[in-house]
Amino acid sequence: MPDANIRIPEEAKDRLAAIAAGEGLSLRAYLARLAETLFTPAERAERAERARVLLRDWNGYAPTEAEQQALDDELDRRLHGARPR
Repeated sequence: MPDANIRIPEEAKDRLAAIAAGEGLSLRAYLARLAETLFTPAERAERAERARVLLRDWNGYAPTEAEQQALDDELDRRLHGARPR
């Protein structure tokens, strides 16, 4: 696979390189692994829909759009209040 160049701030590159080195990886290998382990928005939506179907079939859980939005809002509120590591 051909390489690509990505422009990021030097501080970000240095931090990512240090994280990669701490895991015994080159920055290139670390970023490739990261790209393979994260989900795109479409992949997350697909997984969420599959989970909703499984929950509905398993125990009848079928939130309305309003209930789902309220749960999303609550999660956003909690994530916003979470402290960084």
